[in-house]
Amino acid sequence: MLFLWLKALHIIAVVCWFAGLFYLPRLFVYHAMSDDQASRERFCTMERKLYRGIMNPSMIATLLLGAGLITTNPGYYFSQGWMHAKLTLVVLLIGYHHVCGAQLKRFARGETPRSHVFYRWFNEIPVLFLLGIVVLVVVRPF
Repeated sequence: MLFLWLKALHIIAVVCWFAGLFYLPRLFVYHAMSDDQASRERFCTMERKLYRGIMNPSMIATLLLGAGLITTNPGYYFSQGWMHAKLTLVVLLIGYHHVCGAQLKRFARGETPRSHVFYRWFNEIPVLFLLGIVVLVVVRPF
């Protein structure tokens, strides 16, 4: 029963984290397109609240609950190639999360180093992670 609760909470945390990972770069698009100071300040506030209030707690919950799931049968999970691939993607996703945080800080300092077109493409990266992770967990190809 504990395993099912951990799994359900893990999925909820993943959904919340990905919601932020999808939305924050979209805010970057709008931020990069903004022309007035009031809009830029509003986007900084929205980005900061999303990152600190939703994304960071969701990421931490995802990682802790995922670790809890692994501890239910570590011998099995660590012997599976799909789990190693999934954990690699999770580590890269954490890196993407922190790149978003670094970009948020650049915007907060008043820097706009890239165009809105860059952020439109940047916004698609978490989709690739989501596809890879879900396929690995559901299909377990190796």
